[in-house]
Amino acid sequence: MTIFRSYINGAWLNSASGRTSLNIDPAHTDDVIGTIELASREEARSAVEAAHAAFRSWKRTPAPTRGRIVARAARLMEERKEELAAAITREEGKTLAEARGELTRAINVVEFCAGESRRMVGETIPSELPANFAYTIKEPHGVVAAITPWNFPVAIPAWKIAPALVAGNTVVFKPATLTPMTAVLLTEVFNEAGLPPGVLNLVLGSGGEAGDEIVCHPAVKAISFTGSTETGLKLYAQVAPRGVKVQAEMGGKNPVVVLEDCDIALAVESTAQGAFGSTGQRCTATSRAIVIDKVADEFVSKIVERAKSFRLGPGDDPNTDIGPSVDESQFTTVLKYIDIGREDGAELVCGGRRAEGDGLENGWFVEPTVFDRVTTDMRIAQEEIFGPVLSVIRVKDFDEAMAVANDSEYGLSSSVFTNDVNSTYRFIDEIETGMTHINSPTTGGEAHIPFGGVKHTGLGAREQGSTSLDFYTELKVVYVDYTGRKREGNLY
Repeated sequence: MTIFRSYINGAWLNSASGRTSLNIDPAHTDDVIGTIELASREEARSAVEAAHAAFRSWKRTPAPTRGRIVARAARLMEERKEELAAAITREEGKTLAEARGELTRAINVVEFCAGESRRMVGETIPSELPANFAYTIKEPHGVVAAITPWNFPVAIPAWKIAPALVAGNTVVFKPATLTPMTAVLLTEVFNEAGLPPGVLNLVLGSGGEAGDEIVCHPAVKAISFTGSTETGLKLYAQVAPRGVKVQAEMGGKNPVVVLEDCDIALAVESTAQGAFGSTGQRCTATSRAIVIDKVADEFVSKIVERAKSFRLGPGDDPNTDIGPSVDESQFTTVLKYIDIGREDGAELVCGGRRAEGDGLENGWFVEPTVFDRVTTDMRIAQEEIFGPVLSVIRVKDFDEAMAVANDSEYGLSSSVFTNDVNSTYRFIDEIETGMTHINSPTTGGEAHIPFGGVKHTGLGAREQGSTSLDFYTELKVVYVDYTGRKREGNLY
């Protein structure tokens, strides 16, 4: 059986904690992929100390040299793409096509960040004083903690680790314990690319012990977190007294607004892909369809037909459209919310059960589910479910649609389906999300474009693209006085 271990100061560690956890294929729950050796609090501390010891040398390494190592990691990811994709599918459950898509995004992000090593520019600023030169430079923080979820187990770590390294930080990488195999493979890739010992450390362990030790360590100067809003806000409050810089990408309850003049077929297909693709386990997944009354019956009829057409199964089956929930806990959560929807009075028009037949009972499979006539006070309209569940909310006009769309504590992504230019730009002006799409799904993004949300979805600087280094650097202002003499007085 495969053993998954932490990687600290350039070596794979046999944990002395004595605690382990099983890594299980969610499509075949009798398939044990391997055993995770869970790092102790002391081992997590040693990872931070190794990163702290390696920081000064790594900071002094020229940024283009750091970038070349990161670029080499991107090439190695390309060479090992099928191996990484198979690992994602086996331990997270998404289809191979979705896993390959995740790898493509990850490789693109790493390539982009490598190029940023030659664009870590500051600016020169005219001084009020004669013979005085003022300019800015970007400097790294020190040790950065990257705390990542299971739903994009390669892409999300990659888009944290790559910019952190390019900026000159050292990294302690704490992934979700549900996806250790991909974390190990990704760490291998960066190690093989030529990182010195201690620059990137992997800690496989529980959030309550290993994770807590990492975020509380005084050497950790910045934390980049992706996960639930509840955990992210607790983390933010926990480290605030130390003044630690925090970047958090958290929950979503992403709406599509379907107006009466839209291409209904396009709206239905885009909504279905956004709601049910990747088993709904994306922070950008479509959770609410806000539909004008005039077209609501047609939309619901067609979305139900499309939902029923998806084929459930293991992700390594090329005929599979939708894989399983990642584990029993998430599977139970999805079914619980379906029960809540029924109890609150929503009309269940499709799905709503554990999928069975063709061996599906051996995995954590939930039927694609559609609720109609949902109201904004229902929990399924407000709370993140993270499963293949869509809530249809009927509204009378554009104004009501916007009020409903913005009636959420979250603000990650959104879409509108319309052929009217006026409605398009009103939507762009009024929607309260960090990203929005016109006539396309709420999901999707590009490596060179910023990613993130507002409200309780996002804290701190945006990830990726032109903003990718913002979180991982501090701005230093430099004044060079070349008068050669003492100045009288001071401006401030």
